[in-house]
Amino acid sequence: MNNSALKAIGITKYFHDPVTMQVLKNINMDVKKGEFVSIVGKSGCGKSTLLYVLSTMDTDYEGTLEINGVTATGLSLNKLAHIRNESIGFVFQFHYLLPDFSCLKNVMIPALKLGKRSPKEVEEMAYEKLKMFGVEDQALKKAGKLSGGQQQRVAIARALINDPAIIMGDEPTGNLDSRNTGVVFDLFKRLSAEFNQTIITVTHDEDFAKKSDRIIEMADGVITKL
Repeated sequence: MNNSALKAIGITKYFHDPVTMQVLKNINMDVKKGEFVSIVGKSGCGKSTLLYVLSTMDTDYEGTLEINGVTATGLSLNKLAHIRNESIGFVFQFHYLLPDFSCLKNVMIPALKLGKRSPKEVEEMAYEKLKMFGVEDQALKKAGKLSGGQQQRVAIARALINDPAIIMGDEPTGNLDSRNTGVVFDLFKRLSAEFNQTIITVTHDEDFAKKSDRIIEMADGVITKL
């Protein structure tokens, strides 16, 4: 049985504008199912670039990427979009909620797009996700009316709506105060421990990283510690 949620083999990437520069150098990593991993390193070390390759949003790289035992490298953009929608949930520093849509509608969008369930089923699932994070009382409120911490909880609920294999976070607490950072960390920890959810985050927050299951350190485009 394959216990690997994500595997990167020899991932190498160059930027070509204005000059050619190697930003990722032979990255090899294996993240197990249910593992909560934090990728850390100084600004410019390549960690966010790596996350975008791992998420399949950036396809201009050398090497091989496997998600849930399936090779994602070389697939068509349509197939990659389907993998992203079905297998990967995203949580960013900025929540990217639609401010004039209700919280419930925001959470429903990825599942409606995937089209595997009826709108009624999706609505029920979305409400359950909001309930999981203690914001079900905000379900019908416009997302733009919520506090930053509440918005990020709604964003995590949205990331989970399709029961993805992996949640990827790009500085998911970077825009939050210490109290809300703690709330978001506790949510991630619970998802990993209770629901065997795989979580990969890029973070500058050392305390956040230290409390995750494993820290992957990067410097100058290479992994210095697994």
